Amino acid sequence: LQLVESGGGLVQPGGSLRLSCQAPGYNLTRYAITWFRQTPGLEREGVSCISNLGDSTKYANSVKGRFTISRDNAKDTVFLQMNDLKPEDTAVYYCAADSSLVCVSWPGVYDAWGQGIQVTVSS
Repeated sequence: LQLVESGGGLVQPGGSLRLSCQAPGYNLTRYAITWFRQTPGLEREGVSCISNLGDSTKYANSVKGRFTISRDNAKDTVFLQMNDLKPEDTAVYYCAADSSLVCVSWPGVYDAWGQGIQVTVSS
C-alpha cells in the first residue's frame, strides 16, 4: 500500500486548499485515514482523521471549524478541505492509513504513509 498526496501549494492567509490522498490500485475502504503535518524542528501533529466508512471524524483543536475531512470511497480518495488558512498552517502534510478502520488516539501506528506535500500560507 502506497499513499499519494496532492493539492498542496502556496496560498495567501485566509485562502483555501484541498488536499487529496489516494492509493492507486488499493481499496481505501479498508482503512481509516489520518492527516498529519510537520514543520521543521517540531513534532508531527495529528490534524484530522476519518473512519473507513466516513461515519466518524476527528480534528485537532487548532483546525476545528476551518478544516473538513471527507472521503469518496467510490473513487478511493480522501480529502482535506482547508479554509481560512493561517501562516501557522504552513507544514508538510502527510496522509496515513490505519487498518483498524476507526480513528485512534494520536500518534498511533499506521500501515502506510504518503510522501508528504508542502502547504505554505504566506502573503
